Amino acid sequence: MFLIKNITLYDGTGAEGYSADILIDGERIARINSGLSVPDAEAIDCAGLAAAPGFIDIHAHSEFSLLVEPSAPSKIMQGVTTEVSGNCGMSAAPLIGEAAKARQSEFAELGITQTWTDFPGYMGALEKARPALNFATYCGHGNLRASVVGYANRKPTEDEFRKMEALLSEAMEAGALGLSTGLIYPPGVYSDTAEIVRLAKVVAKFGGLYTSHMRSESAKLVEAIEEAITVGREAGIPVQISHLKTAGQANWHKISKVIDAIERARAEGLDVTADRYPYTASSTDLDAILPAWAYEGGNAQEVERLKDPEMRARLREEVLSGHPVPEYWNRVMIASVSTEKNHALEGKTLAEAAAIRAQEPVEALFDILIEEGARAQAIYFSMSEDNLKTFLSLPWIMIGSDSTARGTSGATRQGKPHPRGFGSFARVLGKYAREEKLLSLPMAVRKLTGMAADRLKFKDRGYIKEDLYADIVIFNPSTVIDTATFEDPYQFPHGIEHVLVNGRFAVQSGKQTGERAGKILK
Repeated sequence: MFLIKNITLYDGTGAEGYSADILIDGERIARINSGLSVPDAEAIDCAGLAAAPGFIDIHAHSEFSLLVEPSAPSKIMQGVTTEVSGNCGMSAAPLIGEAAKARQSEFAELGITQTWTDFPGYMGALEKARPALNFATYCGHGNLRASVVGYANRKPTEDEFRKMEALLSEAMEAGALGLSTGLIYPPGVYSDTAEIVRLAKVVAKFGGLYTSHMRSESAKLVEAIEEAITVGREAGIPVQISHLKTAGQANWHKISKVIDAIERARAEGLDVTADRYPYTASSTDLDAILPAWAYEGGNAQEVERLKDPEMRARLREEVLSGHPVPEYWNRVMIASVSTEKNHALEGKTLAEAAAIRAQEPVEALFDILIEEGARAQAIYFSMSEDNLKTFLSLPWIMIGSDSTARGTSGATRQGKPHPRGFGSFARVLGKYAREEKLLSLPMAVRKLTGMAADRLKFKDRGYIKEDLYADIVIFNPSTVIDTATFEDPYQFPHGIEHVLVNGRFAVQSGKQTGERAGKILK
């Protein structure tokens, strides 16, 4: 039992902070008051600091990295105490058939042996790893389709639909939050709206959510928004739009149409919200530049298409047609590769990589994908700061990092990943709340905590209230700031002093303690 003294408390509701003492007894918050005196409790003086509920990363991708780096330094050190994974159509389960085969290269790199095929098996493996933070997950539509249909570009048969519905029902019964889609990635890219609606109806019966990396975040952005809303309307399910953005300068002006479409749906009575990370660069697979038909059949067939002269010529024409401005290649940075020969390209733009290789950028792209077996990550500098600020200020936008939990050494330190993985939450508090005053500190805290808890129906987390679990971040509001950069992303933020997960200090005096008290939230 210990007593946090003289803290300014921001409780997650958006209310102004107030001076209080917080008594922690076991896993939960026992009492909140001013001037508490508890003789048996260890007192920790936090004068000049602020307390917030533990940050909830509503959009993350750590289902596999937590198995090998359960201490989750990149998340815990920025105050994340609960992470929601299984986003963008990609989850830890179900993992059978073609879905399992597609993961084996990643597992080999991370040193993971697959011991599960379903969510109960995965959750058992994760519990054995003892993660430092709480974990919840969606069921990925990509997993369902790849497990049953594979990576073929066709509609499922009625029998395959029934198998996917059965797997999804099993996932929901095991504690999944809902269904996620990644409609730019194979095999989700091959699905139509009717398929998503049919599966979303299964989730609706369980009271779950539908979250989507939409079919387009650029040229067909408005149409993609409408598709997500259609799924919500026809399936009778709440919709969470993942990492809402306007990608590509030609699409920046669409922000008003995007907001209007969502707010019209909300006015209609549909439950539509979104999340966003606080940066103007995105990150995903390097082969996202290719047209969707190039992915059919999986990575091996994609590589064969890139090697085939006729297919390569067709791909070249389509890629250059979609990206006719030479400057485009200066806005795509190679973040990570798998082969030793290409490690020197990490942190280089495609234009720089092409110059090193004495190739045109599009030809360098194709050859790098061949050499990497179509497994390379990139960062895309494509967004507007003004639009980002508009999104962050909207009352129905919450914050997610869209990142994997990583360490500063070991198997999860790979390449130069997006700095959002180390800095998102401190960046909101420091840059956008304190420095730019885009958000008040109470509202910034709410977007990181209570708003996400409400969305995910977490009844006993997301707020600092008596009897709730003691997931708490103690930070210095005058100094908190992100330090991770695109050049050096493996840097922890400043100003995060203490982090408690289920009543135990995961971070104390700015350093990890080694405690791993996270729970799987079902």
